Amino acid sequence: MLLDIRDRDRVAELFGEIRPDVVFHAAALKHLPLLQAHPVEALKSNVWGSLSVLDAAAAAGVTRFVNISTDKAANACSILGYSKRIAEGLTSYFGLRHPGTYLSVRFGNVLGSRGSVLTAFRAQIEAGGPVTVTHPDVTRYFMTIEEAVQLVIQAGAIGHDGEALVLDMGEPVKISDVARRLCANHVPEIPIVFTGLRPGEKMHEELFADGEASHQSDHELIRYVRVPDLDPTFVRDVDAKVSGKDMASLLEFLARTMTVALGDDPVPSDVFEAPRVDRVADGAL
Repeated sequence: MLLDIRDRDRVAELFGEIRPDVVFHAAALKHLPLLQAHPVEALKSNVWGSLSVLDAAAAAGVTRFVNISTDKAANACSILGYSKRIAEGLTSYFGLRHPGTYLSVRFGNVLGSRGSVLTAFRAQIEAGGPVTVTHPDVTRYFMTIEEAVQLVIQAGAIGHDGEALVLDMGEPVKISDVARRLCANHVPEIPIVFTGLRPGEKMHEELFADGEASHQSDHELIRYVRVPDLDPTFVRDVDAKVSGKDMASLLEFLARTMTVALGDDPVPSDVFEAPRVDRVADGAL
């Protein structure tokens, strides 16, 4: 199958044909710097596209819906984080009002996935360097592909409506240490360049937002939080009213959705400050 989740009619048609029992919603745009530069595209895919999939899943009567989210949704400060936080809220809403179970899982950085820091660093090393890191002290949570797969499967088995499940990924890892290990013993020596945090990036990621109370699940390595449900009327048809250049309307939409509907912190007015996007393969996460 090949289709665009922004195409509501085609998504609904496909779900009506297949009548799936379990849905793992992993379709999303996730490259933070590009989404900062193109916020409308982020919302079209990660918010309105997710709503299309949720609508189709509910109409098809699925028994389990697992929304793949990110740790960047906790105390969001980027377009990526805001869009995924909104998708969590929409998923929670459907769980409370439709048959079946609708929940989210928050991922850290998946090692070896497309666009991951290891992939980017290796590409930079193969090109002769330099390896770029945003800040000497920046840290991120990491999980292996195997851990990510297990989290999704376990979430589908033990999660409940309106929850966001998070895997215990251990201690966060300093990105500069990862870069140094990969560059060690390489001849000729590969330089490491620190480029500075980009708009929307955090020094340290968080698994749970301020005010979220985490609870132990039935799995010893998985905790969960309850996500406030977001009424889809907050986001329906907004894409027809917000153009790619209408940042004021887009900021108003984000502020209204995040603070009024989800009860999160206010959205800063400089959230759309565009980052440098000339190095798409930049390894700094």
